[in-house]
Amino acid sequence: MLVSAKEMLTKAKAGKYAVGQFNINNLEWTKAILQTAQELNSPVILGVSEGAGKYMCGYKTIVGMVNGMLEELNITVPVALHLDHGSFEGAKACINAGFSSIMFDGSHYPIEENIAKTTELVNACNVLGLSLEAEVGSIGGEEDGVVGAGECADPDECKAVADLGVTMLAAGIGNIHGKYPDNWAGLSFETLDAIQAKTGDMPLVLHGGTGIPADMIKKAISLGVAKINVNTECQLAFQEATRKYIEEGKDLEGKGFDPRKLLAPGAEAIKATVKEKMELFGSVGKA
Repeated sequence: MLVSAKEMLTKAKAGKYAVGQFNINNLEWTKAILQTAQELNSPVILGVSEGAGKYMCGYKTIVGMVNGMLEELNITVPVALHLDHGSFEGAKACINAGFSSIMFDGSHYPIEENIAKTTELVNACNVLGLSLEAEVGSIGGEEDGVVGAGECADPDECKAVADLGVTMLAAGIGNIHGKYPDNWAGLSFETLDAIQAKTGDMPLVLHGGTGIPADMIKKAISLGVAKINVNTECQLAFQEATRKYIEEGKDLEGKGFDPRKLLAPGAEAIKATVKEKMELFGSVGKA
């Protein structure tokens, strides 16, 4: 059964560890992440971007697939199905489809509009018992066509959004989506510390978890980050494993194309990546 992310993140912040959000793009990715979470007894958040939602035939299809896997794979660890960087309309669509957690990314709006739209979604999620993530200060890189420069959020604006009653807050602290460039300045821990001072017990979210050094990850967790998003690293691992499999010609056995064999190495690579991240985040055994 899908659950809100609220309880798992409250425990994570209090316990000084982080829950991993791993984005899903197909059945194989979803299965690999769920099996790894179960094996490690770790809570997990399955992230779905709006682009991935369209690719996987819509939000209701995704809800049906994930709920089916939870039952068929006997998954007992807490699992939240979360819209990642959702638009206002996308957030409402996922609420109606049966997601257990929603992100509304209003960071590109003026703060007054971000607050107004977030307030409406807080009210809806509270009634339905769903968790809600809001964002202040755009995350760098590109996510489904939304481009951010990696700005640092204003701590006072973070407090204003946190006070609306959201479950968790994503605040820009110099992090970016995708690969980090060689000249990346690193995370602004001064900004993160100031945001935590303003938002108190609110679980904070670090987007762009791929490529951030382990020591920075651990320091961010010590300063209130309770959820860390990983997507690019899984994509790269899946791509590399699949490429090697094809180059070795193992799918050319004269028996016809078998997608189960082609995708299996990529799924195993995702399992290894998820395991590595869960161990780094400290969520192993915390279900």
